[in-house]
Amino acid sequence: MGSHLWGAAYMAVSETRGLGQGEVIYEESSVRLFTIATVFWGLVGFLVGVVIALQLAFPLLNLDLPWTTFGRLRPVHTSAVVFAFGGNALLGTSLYVVQRTCRARLFGGALAGGFLFWGYQLFIVLAASGYVLGVTQSREYAEPEWYVDIWLTLVWVLYLVVFVGTIIKRKEPHIYVANWFYLAFIVTVAMLHIVNNLAVPVSWTGAKSYSLFAGVQDAMTQWWYGHNAVGFFLTAGFLGIMYYFIPKQAERPVYSYRLSIIHFWSLTFLYIWAGPHHLHYTALPDWAQTLGMTFSLMLWMPSWGGMINGIMTLSGAWDKLRTDPILRFLVVAVAFYGMSTFEGPLMSIKTVNALSHYTDWTIGHVHSGALGWVAFVSFGAVYFLVPRLWGASRLYSEKLVNYHFWIATLGIVLYITSMWVSGIMQGVMWRTYDSLGFLQYSFVETVQEMHIYYVIRALGGVLFLAGALIMTYNLWRTARGEVAAEGPAAAAQPAE
Repeated sequence: MGSHLWGAAYMAVSETRGLGQGEVIYEESSVRLFTIATVFWGLVGFLVGVVIALQLAFPLLNLDLPWTTFGRLRPVHTSAVVFAFGGNALLGTSLYVVQRTCRARLFGGALAGGFLFWGYQLFIVLAASGYVLGVTQSREYAEPEWYVDIWLTLVWVLYLVVFVGTIIKRKEPHIYVANWFYLAFIVTVAMLHIVNNLAVPVSWTGAKSYSLFAGVQDAMTQWWYGHNAVGFFLTAGFLGIMYYFIPKQAERPVYSYRLSIIHFWSLTFLYIWAGPHHLHYTALPDWAQTLGMTFSLMLWMPSWGGMINGIMTLSGAWDKLRTDPILRFLVVAVAFYGMSTFEGPLMSIKTVNALSHYTDWTIGHVHSGALGWVAFVSFGAVYFLVPRLWGASRLYSEKLVNYHFWIATLGIVLYITSMWVSGIMQGVMWRTYDSLGFLQYSFVETVQEMHIYYVIRALGGVLFLAGALIMTYNLWRTARGEVAAEGPAAAAQPAE
């Protein structure tokens, strides 16, 4: 049993492409499309994020147009980064990984992959247009209306069929752990999407609908969906990326395959119960709030077990961090995952939540996970994929990857530290009383004090966007088969 698991763990390291190993011809056209879409929607999401950050710092930038105000653009930014950038990264990498770890061609082939790609892009465009035009369910996440939800459900069912079908026809007896995480992400997101978006249309010819939930039940459903979207879309799915691409890039087996199995089952069991910690001090029953806090604290263990597994996969290959910028992206992403999954349970504690909730501290926490974990591990995967998908010998420029890494890292540091300081300051000012027992600061005074931190946050966003633009240029030149005269190629030239 032990040798079987070790062999399966090492399986992720060996590359099987094209007509290698068992005459398997992999379906890569849809993976290429998803990779292009990941980069495109990333730029869109980061750009809109910079715009709304500047709108908060300089309110005059909220032009006298309903379609360009912060309230309309904020859900465009959130969905573009999470579902467009992150979603395309997950669909693309999952279709790439499942074929290679199963040594089987994609179930349904190019036809299924192509429909899945274009169907998902249609969902993104429909949702974004609804946000800009104000056609949403007007709930916590400004969800798109019922017709968009139905279309996404159809696309997602096809995704499940394609992924599971590929696993069923596999030539490997073992299902590699990355596929377990991808599968948990696919199945749970389907359940979350359907339950959270149960609604009754006013008419079949109109866009308006009414949710089946109301009051505290609606709030509970919203945060059951919201936190588990974090847990399974932004965590489990991207852990699938971690468990494949770090061993591949480091050329080392997973540090502990048994730990990865424990990581999977404990994470999937515990995460589903953590949503109520977003509703402390509300009308939600106190026992439900405490339940959410308790399970959030228990999540420390599996989350950090996964972080340790990812980082320790570099055992015997630590020197690669000095010379391999792609691996640096992947490993720093895991470090941000560890930091975010420490901070999240900390903020779920009721006494800490009393200070942090509704402040910019939460914004800083969310972005340390979204930029540091989700975006960085996606960048690493995209840098890994593009040369292989377009048949290039290597990336156009590793020096540009280094520039991207350091510029983006500086942007993240500026972003999250400014929001931490701003958020804690907000919480303290809102709780400060004078000698007569009155609030010492008005709300406007807290907003005035936050201005400089909002400017710093916007600057961090600009740097992160600049790094993504550098990546886009580098990948474009790579796809064209160009190689810059630098790095190993330049070093190999004899001295004159």
